[in-house]
Amino acid sequence: MDLLAEILQSALHAFKWIVDSAMMMFYDIEVCFARNVSMDTLLSVYWYLFLIELPRYYLLEIFVSIRYAVLKPFRRRLDQKARFVLFSENPLVTILVPGKNEGKNIFTLIESIHEQTYQNYELIVVDDGSDDATPYICRDLEKNGYIDLYLRLEERGGKAAAANLGARFARGKYIVHLDADSSLDRDAIEKILIPFYTDDRVKAVGGCVKVRNARYNICTSLQALEYLKTIMVGRMVTSELGIYHIISGAFGAFERETLERVGYWDIGPGLDGDITQKLRKAGHKVVFANQAVCMTNVPKSWTRLYIQRRRWSRSLVRFRMRKHFDILVPNRNWRFINWLSNMESIFYDCICNYLWFYYLLGLLFTYTEKLLEIMVVAWIIRLLFTIIAFGVILLVTERRREEFHLIKYLPLSTFYTGYFLRVTRFISYTTEFFFFRSYRDSWNPRKTSVWAQAERN
Repeated sequence: MDLLAEILQSALHAFKWIVDSAMMMFYDIEVCFARNVSMDTLLSVYWYLFLIELPRYYLLEIFVSIRYAVLKPFRRRLDQKARFVLFSENPLVTILVPGKNEGKNIFTLIESIHEQTYQNYELIVVDDGSDDATPYICRDLEKNGYIDLYLRLEERGGKAAAANLGARFARGKYIVHLDADSSLDRDAIEKILIPFYTDDRVKAVGGCVKVRNARYNICTSLQALEYLKTIMVGRMVTSELGIYHIISGAFGAFERETLERVGYWDIGPGLDGDITQKLRKAGHKVVFANQAVCMTNVPKSWTRLYIQRRRWSRSLVRFRMRKHFDILVPNRNWRFINWLSNMESIFYDCICNYLWFYYLLGLLFTYTEKLLEIMVVAWIIRLLFTIIAFGVILLVTERRREEFHLIKYLPLSTFYTGYFLRVTRFISYTTEFFFFRSYRDSWNPRKTSVWAQAERN
């Protein structure tokens, strides 16, 4: 009993210390920031938040989303006309699914495809050297008519090699590229084809990718919030501005003849961003269809998420700043809108990421004694921004009731996007700039990595 009493007393003392410390810290915050603080002082401390993050990631998205909501009736009428033309023409569509060891996921995808409102399609599955039961599963599905064509690379060639093989067998006017672990809303194929019929200049359309396993744990829930913010809203904004620069590899549609003319997919990570750049450089228009929804599973652990994002971030340096550097330099094929598209990504994703570290170091050396209070206030400011952003999400999404539960993760999302992702990008960019790590990434087979290395040299 004495031991239990001592434990309880220690717990009470610890709780009292935490409360007293928190109250003192918030008192310091009030003294430092709530009493006679000028706008100049506020901006000098939080200039990164107000001058970098607020205009691009919040104010611009609010403006474009409100405009999108206001113009929705007009857009709906335009889409209805395009839908009528689409179903009147009824073109054959090739659904292309490359992947390795995806046998466990393929039937779920096939079920969602068979439920589509648009039914004139052929399904091609390309097995990139699977070493599990995938060949037996897919051959059985092909035999029973669930797959129109099953192709297999006996030796792994990488996702680009698998996609290119399937594309060469495609007969459809359009190719819809899907990840094998995805599933589609019933009208997703229809919705991703409609932009081709609203504007003749459109030669490729990106679909809206959302998280299927959002409720699995905190890691997947925060990714679900991120996807809604950066993919559903963010890409809608860049598409409206004409600077949309990445068609997701999980769900994208391409005019087959145009895809053939640009040479299909090139090897290496970042295939989705690379093919989008090739299409833009060829003078074609690419747009985002936020109503064409694809559900996908995301990494469930922080380690796997870090590895995934490290690969994604390296591809920005490898493709936007190396391979497609000509977009940034005026030449006879130079177009301002392509330059702006690439620079927007490079500036905000890469340059501002390094600028953020400079900002943190400045706070550390300038406000050493009040750093904790400053960081707490920064979190509060970001939380307010995030709440506004979530309101924009609810304005745009077609799944308000399903996605509203993510509101409880808003306080944590500021740490996820503000620290975890920024540190990951910092490491990725730095190692790619100085050590060319993407050329030795195990995500690609060794033979294609060697080819890419030779291409770099």
